[in-house]
Order: sequence, then C-alpha cells, then structure tokens
Amino acid sequence: MLLSGGVDSSVAMRLLLDQGYKIRAFYLKIWLEDELAHLNECPWEEDLAYATAVCEQAGVPLEVVPLQREYWDQVVSYTVREAREGRTPNPDVMCNSRIKFGMFYDHVGKHFRHVATGHYARLEHSGGSDDANATPSDRSAAAAAAAAGTEEPPVRVAAGSDRGRVRLLLSPDAVKDQTYFLCALTQDQLRKALFPLGVYTKDQIRELAESYDLPTKHRKDSQGICFLGKLKFDEFLQHYLGTSPGAIVDQTGRHIGEHKGLWFHTIGQRKGVGPGLVPGVVNLGPWYVADKDMERNVLVVTNDREAIASPREVFRVEALQWISGRPPAELARDRSMRLRVKTRHGPQMRDCLLRLVPEVAPGDSGGRAGGAEATVEDRVGSPTRGYVNLDSKDSALAPGQFAAFYLGGECVGSGVMCGWSAAAAAAVGVVAGGEGGIAAGLESEGGLALRRLEEERGGVLERRGTASAAAPAAAIRQ
Repeated sequence: MLLSGGVDSSVAMRLLLDQGYKIRAFYLKIWLEDELAHLNECPWEEDLAYATAVCEQAGVPLEVVPLQREYWDQVVSYTVREAREGRTPNPDVMCNSRIKFGMFYDHVGKHFRHVATGHYARLEHSGGSDDANATPSDRSAAAAAAAAGTEEPPVRVAAGSDRGRVRLLLSPDAVKDQTYFLCALTQDQLRKALFPLGVYTKDQIRELAESYDLPTKHRKDSQGICFLGKLKFDEFLQHYLGTSPGAIVDQTGRHIGEHKGLWFHTIGQRKGVGPGLVPGVVNLGPWYVADKDMERNVLVVTNDREAIASPREVFRVEALQWISGRPPAELARDRSMRLRVKTRHGPQMRDCLLRLVPEVAPGDSGGRAGGAEATVEDRVGSPTRGYVNLDSKDSALAPGQFAAFYLGGECVGSGVMCGWSAAAAAAVGVVAGGEGGIAAGLESEGGLALRRLEEERGGVLERRGTASAAAPAAAIRQ
C-alpha cells in the first residue's frame, strides 16, 4: 500500500484492512531536498509523520523507500527538459507510469501480489473473475446507499488473477476522477494495481475518514506538483533554467512589455502575464498567452479571449499508446475513430475525431516531441501519431500536455499534444472547423515542438539563463 500522508490513501488502506487484506505500507521519499532547503523545512517529514500515525493506529508496518534519484531521472529531468523547450509537462502522469507503478514495483512491489494507491479510478478485469474494485451490483448498492444517506457504500476488492484484459474506468466523482493521471499505464501495471476508492466520491471519503477517526481526517488535499511541496513551479524552473528576458508583443506585433523567460508561460495562460506589461497596457486586459516563439524568444499575448479559443479545434498528437496494448479495433481498421478526450485533469471531456497518420507525414519534420520519447516506445504496426479534431473549441491546449482518450466510461489510451502543422494536416485530410484555419502561433509551436534534444542523448542539460541568476548552476543526470 502506497501512503502519501493524505486522507485518500489513508482511507484506502483502512478499506483494504476491513476486507481482510494483509498489508505492508510504503512511503516514497521523492522530495528534492537541495531545491527545498531555502524553505527552512522538510515538507516530506510532515507527510511521513501523518503516514506513520495512520499506520500505528491500524497496526500496519511502514517502510520508507528512497527514490530521489530515480524520480529525478524519470520525472524531474523530463519536466525541466519540456519546460526549456517551451512545452507544458505533466509530471504526475510520468510519476504514476514510471515511479509508482514502475520503479517502485521493480524495487519492492514485485514481492507483493498487488500495489494499492488512493487514486480515484476503477478497474474492471475481463476474461476472469477478477474485479479490482466492485461488481456492478456492488456499485448499484453503493449508489443506492449514498442516495439514501444511509450506511457507507460497500466495496469489494477481489484478490483476483492475472487473466484477461484490465479496463481503466472513470470514477463516479467527475471532479476527483484521476484516470487522466493514469492514462499512460500498461496492462501489466494495471493487473497489479488496486484502487479501493474507485466507487466513492470525495465527500464519502471524508465521511469515512471521520468514521475511522484517522489522523489525516482534517488534512487538506494537496495542490500542484507532488515533488515541489510548497515550492512554486516558477521558482523551481528559475532554479534550473534561470531567466532569459525577451519581448512581449501583441498579435499585431506591437511591443508591450518584457518577459523573464518563455518557460514561465503556457499557451492560454492568463496568470503571470500582467507584471511584464508596460504601464497603460495592463488595463486593456485580461491578457492571455497566444504563442511562444522559441527561436526569437518572443512571447505573443492577446486580450481577445476568442482569439485564443477559436484556433484550438485541431491539434497534433504524438506518442500514442493504448492501455490494452493495441488501438481500438475500429481505429486500427479505419485509421480514424470518434472518441472522447481529456486534455487536462478535471471533469471536462470533449467529443473528438482521432485520425491516425503515417509515422512521417508530408510537411512534418519527422521528429518527436520531447515528452514523447520519455513516455513510450514506438510499437511496430501501431501508428503513434495522429490529429485530433475537437467537436467544441478548447482554449487551453498546450504542446507537451497529455491527451487522454475515452470510449464511453473507459480510458483507452493517451498521447502527447504537439501543436499544429498545417501542411501535414492538409495532406492527411484533417481540416479545422470554425473559422477555417489555425493561428500561426500553433503552427510555429508544432514545428518547434518536434525537435529532438541533443541532451537526451548527450547526457547533460546545463542550466540556461542570465549570469546573475541567484540559483546555482545545475545539471540533469541522464
């Protein structure tokens, strides 16, 4: 059982104990102690103290597993690399696939039948009796009990077998559902996973925490990136990348301010733009990031919200991978399929058309997104590139983020968003809707996002920035 020191994993452990499981708890130590030293505190000590208290209350042994180096190699270096290239990383997706169900399992979890976590997601095993959360009747009973406001909903977590395919399903709490963060897991990883919270809502988990009188019952949910603690993401980036000032221009090319570094900004972002603008321009906002010209180190902004939303109907996706190990049958046959997609964590999903394209499409650079190589290896016979045509506009698409694909209530796979290449899209018959075109900003982002990084093969990524940067020089171990 992986414990974080939060309420969710604490309740998950107690649910498993109630069902007769023999449990050993583990706390993963992944904090970047050097980077957090200036805070004059060790954030992981507070989490570990809560995890220890929960285990002592339940009589469960707890072991601390130090994985700082592995976390650095698999998650932190990827995060810095993506940010440096102007993309938006998702370290939580990488943490689940590479650490919790990757390195941890390789180091420790292989000695146990299951690895349980406090994720809000459901698993369904086909081809056998294994159901890692609850049967349909269990879920019906849970829903009825919740609706009636009676006793706590039942959950059955079967010991199960390794036979058949495992399906990753949405949880009933649309806001807390975490299938997006689990979208890069494989069949082998899911066969060993247990998600006891899969049939519950967050409110029900809070009630269970009270009923168990858990030491964590009043702890607030964690926000932000797991390995940073109280360190702000911008501070983390400045530590490793320094600053690289450049011009801020509006979409007419008018110079209206200075930015400190393109890696501090994300396409569609509003927060953080204002401080760099010249007096008199701020009041014309709110201002949103429309484009990042990495070659010229120019940040393009707009105060026209619709100008951000209107182009975002089509995006390119790379590093496609499928939880079942292969694309859905219709997609494999027709090379296109209607699915639903999440472009970020949260309740919102959009209907879309996913169209697969050859590995090197006409007009494309033929490269890979920086996050793609860190995420999945190409599989022979399974195209790993495509275009997503959204039925409704999305104002916050950003190259580097993951796109999670759903068929009904099942998460079937994922890919990495890579921007837009108009020439390649036209060659494979993808046409943007709405205004009939894509803003030049996304087109330039798409081209830049596909450059292979020399550091991925060379071994070191040195801190880039001004000589006056307060943070010490740092390197990424490869």
